[in-house]
Amino acid sequence: MTAERPAAKPMKSLDEALAQLLAYAARLDGVEQLATFDADGRVLAQDLVSHLHVPPQDNSSMDGYALRCADLTDPSRALPVSQRIPAGSAGTALAPQSVARIFTGAPIPAGADAVVMQEDCDVQADGSVRMTAQPKPGQWIRRAGEDVTRGAVVLAQGARLTPAELGLAASIGMDVLSVARRPRVALFSTGDELVMPGAVAPEHMPPGAIYNSNRFFLKALLKRLGCEVSDLGIVPDQREATIAALRGAAEQHDLILTSGGVSVGEEDHIKPAVQSLGHLDLWQIAIKPGKPFAYGRVADAHFIGLPGNPVSSFVTFLLLVRPFLLKLQGVTQLAPTPMTVRADFSWPRADKRREFLRVRRNPNGGLDLFANQSSGVLTSAVWGDGLVDTPPGATITPGDVVRFIPFSELLA
Repeated sequence: MTAERPAAKPMKSLDEALAQLLAYAARLDGVEQLATFDADGRVLAQDLVSHLHVPPQDNSSMDGYALRCADLTDPSRALPVSQRIPAGSAGTALAPQSVARIFTGAPIPAGADAVVMQEDCDVQADGSVRMTAQPKPGQWIRRAGEDVTRGAVVLAQGARLTPAELGLAASIGMDVLSVARRPRVALFSTGDELVMPGAVAPEHMPPGAIYNSNRFFLKALLKRLGCEVSDLGIVPDQREATIAALRGAAEQHDLILTSGGVSVGEEDHIKPAVQSLGHLDLWQIAIKPGKPFAYGRVADAHFIGLPGNPVSSFVTFLLLVRPFLLKLQGVTQLAPTPMTVRADFSWPRADKRREFLRVRRNPNGGLDLFANQSSGVLTSAVWGDGLVDTPPGATITPGDVVRFIPFSELLA
C-alpha cells in the first residue's frame, strides 16, 4: 500500500503573515543622541515638546508699514514714520497717528494692529506714507504661537524624521535629538550560480551563472531604512559554510537577511542550517510575485529568508521586511498609503493568490501595465512607479478603479 502524502499546509494570507511577523518585531533597545543636522531618516525615540511659541511674538509677514487701523480715518491722509523695525530687532510702542516701517519677520510694535504691504503705500516727498488700500485689523500679521504653541508635542515618538521635521525641530531650539539606534543587519546571498558584477566579464560567464542583482537592491533598501548593513557576500551551497555564516552573523546583528535557498531542494541549505542553530518557520504566502518566505531566530538575531527570484525578493521585502524593520526602530506608521486610480489595461487572468502588478502612471491619469509580469523580470520594477494590489480571484478591465501603491511610499 502506498503511503499517503501529508496534506500541504494552506498558504498564509499576506495580512496574516505580516501580523505574525510584526508580533516578533520588538522595539530595539538603545537610544542615540544625534545632531539635528544629521538626523534625516532616523526615528524619534521620544516625544518632542516645545518650550516656546513659534513664532515667539506677533510679527510681520510682509515688508511694509505697521499702523493702528483706527488712526486711518481719512484714507487720503499721509502718516509720518515714527520708527524703523528690521527683522531681529524690537521696536517701541507705536506713537499715535504714526506708522512704523517694518520688515518681514520683525515684531509688531505695541499698539499696531495691522501691516500694509509696501506695494499698497505711497511714500511722500517728506517721508510720510499714504495708504492706497484700506487696512483691516490683523492683516499681514503672524500671531505668536500660530505655528507651534508652548507645551505642544510637535513630533511624536516613532516619527521618521524628514527634512521638514528637522526644520520644525530646529524651530523650537533642538540642536540634538534622541533617536532609535539603527538596526544592524547582516546580508548574504546563497547559490553557486551567483557571480558578482566585475568578477567575470559578460562574455566569459560560465553556463548557468547569473549576476547577483538581489544583493545590490537589498543593500540599498536596507540603507534607505536606516540600517547598518554588513555585506557578507555569497555563501556557497554547502551546509557547513551556511552554518558558519549564520553563526558569525548572529553574534553582532539584529537581523540576518538572505535571498534564495529557502525552498526544500537538495541544494537549499538555509532551512537545516538555521534549524541547527535556532528555529525556522517556512511560510507559503498567498502572494504573487513571492510565496516562499522564511522567518526564524539564530541565537538572539532574527532571521528572514527571501525568495531568490529578483522581483519576488524585491516585492516581499517592500511588503514584509520594510514594516518589520520600521517596527524594530519604533516607527508607528508602518503601512503605505494606497491610492485609487483608473486602470487603463486589462488583466483577465484571475489568480488564487493576491497579485501585485507592476504598473506606471500615464499622462491621462490612469495606469499602464508592464507587459511581462514574470517574477524574474526586474525591468518591470524599474519601468514601473508602483504596484496594483489585486485581490485573489480578481480580474481587471480598462476603466476599473484599482488600489495603487506608489513606489514613492514603499521606498521612502
